[in-house]
Amino acid sequence: MRWEPLIIILLMASLCGLLIVTTVRRTRTRWFALLVLGYFTSLGAILFTPLAFTGTAVYIMPAGLGRVNLTHLDMFNLGFFENILMTIPLGMLIKWVLPKISMWGVTILGIFAGSSFETIQYILSHHWLINRSSDINDVISNTLGVVVGGIAIAVYYRIAAKHRQRPQAIA
Repeated sequence: MRWEPLIIILLMASLCGLLIVTTVRRTRTRWFALLVLGYFTSLGAILFTPLAFTGTAVYIMPAGLGRVNLTHLDMFNLGFFENILMTIPLGMLIKWVLPKISMWGVTILGIFAGSSFETIQYILSHHWLINRSSDINDVISNTLGVVVGGIAIAVYYRIAAKHRQRPQAIA
């Protein structure tokens, strides 16, 4: 029963992968879509299953309800920075897909994503006993990761625009 979220995630990822492989004709687009699918599959496995990933190991969490932390801020630990790194690609993808969105919009989407992750973890912990904690620190770090990823793509767009405007020097 605790493994149903993982089975659902893997089933959905397999069906989406099959759809991508059979319908997307351009090779670069297909590889990009499969890369994005792999990222979201990994993100789902990390967030919504009883598998726990540390910097050096993977282990199965015991059955339980998890804990909820809405008040204790602890932003200077490895887990905080791991959550930032985990969501940087999400911010990059948001800004890449929606290039006209402002950084305020990216920030709002980051808050929404982080809050959604923690709310779903809370619900799944109570339904499937996956023992995931819902933590305000995770919401903050997920938001920061999305913002950093959005800033990285915004900087890339700005550099690319300046590079296109500059006339090519003839040697």
